[in-house]
Amino acid sequence: MSNALYTKFKERLLKAQIDLSTQPVKAVLVKNTYAPVIASHEFLTDIQAHIANTAQALAGVTVTGGVFDANDVTFAAVGADTHKAIVLYVDTGVAGTSPLVLYLDEIPGFPFTGNGSDAEIRWDNGANRIFAL
Repeated sequence: MSNALYTKFKERLLKAQIDLSTQPVKAVLVKNTYAPVIASHEFLTDIQAHIANTAQALAGVTVTGGVFDANDVTFAAVGADTHKAIVLYVDTGVAGTSPLVLYLDEIPGFPFTGNGSDAEIRWDNGANRIFAL
């Protein structure tokens, strides 16, 4: 699989139902047990069984020129699971209504097996940052 925006997110975006510059976006590490179904996975509940950590809120979010970016993020004390990707989602406070945004597996250092240490994720500093439309 390669990095991909979830289809249902794209639909919400085109219907002006999501504003990534004002709504809280969070990141989770997903285990190698997750088989992404980009076309139909819609909410956090679709991936909950494969989440390997506590969600991290993205800070410093910017949406400029069709490019989404945020500050780098650190996951604390990452367990011994094999982590294959990061999933971003919009946090509504309820897993069943929190839409999935992006599946990222083309990240330097992924997949990796945690060892209890912190895992710092450094987003791409190129033109596309985290993702671009």
